[in-house]
Amino acid sequence: MSAVQNRDAGHDDGTPVPTVPLLEPRDGVPEVVTTAAGVAEAAALLAGGHGPLAVDAERASGYRYSARAYLVQLRRDGAGTVLLDPIPTRDDLAPLADVINDLEWVLHSADQDLPGLAELGLRPAALYDTELAGRLAGFPRVGLAAMVAEVLGLELRKGHGAADWSTRPLPESWLNYAALDVEPLVELRDAMARELDRQGKGEWAAQEFEHVRLAGPPAPKPERWRRTSKIHVIKDQRGLAVVRELWAARDEIAARRDIAPGRILPDSAIIAAAEATPTTIEELRALPVFGGPRQRRSSRVWLSAIERARALPKEQLPPLSPPLTGPPPPGKWARHHPEAAARLTAARGELATLSEEVSVPVENLVSPELVRRVCWDWEVHTDADVETYIERRFVEGGARPWQRQLTVPRLTKALTGSE
Repeated sequence: MSAVQNRDAGHDDGTPVPTVPLLEPRDGVPEVVTTAAGVAEAAALLAGGHGPLAVDAERASGYRYSARAYLVQLRRDGAGTVLLDPIPTRDDLAPLADVINDLEWVLHSADQDLPGLAELGLRPAALYDTELAGRLAGFPRVGLAAMVAEVLGLELRKGHGAADWSTRPLPESWLNYAALDVEPLVELRDAMARELDRQGKGEWAAQEFEHVRLAGPPAPKPERWRRTSKIHVIKDQRGLAVVRELWAARDEIAARRDIAPGRILPDSAIIAAAEATPTTIEELRALPVFGGPRQRRSSRVWLSAIERARALPKEQLPPLSPPLTGPPPPGKWARHHPEAAARLTAARGELATLSEEVSVPVENLVSPELVRRVCWDWEVHTDADVETYIERRFVEGGARPWQRQLTVPRLTKALTGSE
């Protein structure tokens, strides 16, 4: 019986097996590495270990503009745990990279941490993502604490994940939490590898991990200012221009000072200004937030942004709706393109059935956006061309071989009505 199967079994009366709390690292909390000499020592320590390297990184989302890592946690069997402060050691990490970049790394939700680690010159030769492994194995909950409890019977207590990790010095309780996050990762990796092999999904996982490893950071989304909270209440183009100019001014300040934009000026204040469009500093300061002591010092910056929006000629105002870069929202398909709507309905139904059969979430079987584009763009003239067309589009869209092998035949059947 696998570790996962054992956890599912529970007691004879159906109650779950209790978990054992992880309260402190087995070797204690190590000193944080903050010097070049410390980096060299850490590299030598990890070089003397064996097996994969457990990796985690703590950022300061919600506090800082950048996605940089403010603490890096590393653990390897036979070596123990290293806690690294990458801010003072940023230019001294070559000895560490020489050791760990040749190893398999084990991370949970690797796509969150890999870009920040790559900025430090740290990149894995191979990757195992325990969160993604949980998705492929059909786990209903794939957070680290939930999986460690389900698979290993250990309790990782939540604490400081959303803290401001740019704080210095870091409190001891935070460091304890950080060290515990990497302690069970390799054991979890091994248990999940056995479970995925038992389900016949080991190769699927290998392809997914390699895809994540090579993906790089996501491309910036166009017109990010349109993601301002409650922008839907602004119904005119001039108001949208005010939102855009205030957002851009805030973003420039946030990037320069490395402070989260919402801490420079909240979205609610941007929307209030777009609705009121004040013409004087006094009118601006009469609005919520803008009259506060911190914002009063920046009144001229914000009013200048509003004045730029007010001075724009009509042809330079942003459209009420963002320009489409792909298919329209599926809710509009039935009216404008009923054939595409029928294709999408059939495709979604077939993928939902397949998802149930293989216990993999639909979004992990194949990108929903890719399915939408295939159904909307449809360049097929006969049923005989359907499978070739879907295969070609999925290859172009980056679908992995295991995904195509599973989904292309099923979508071909769904979209041709064949058995």
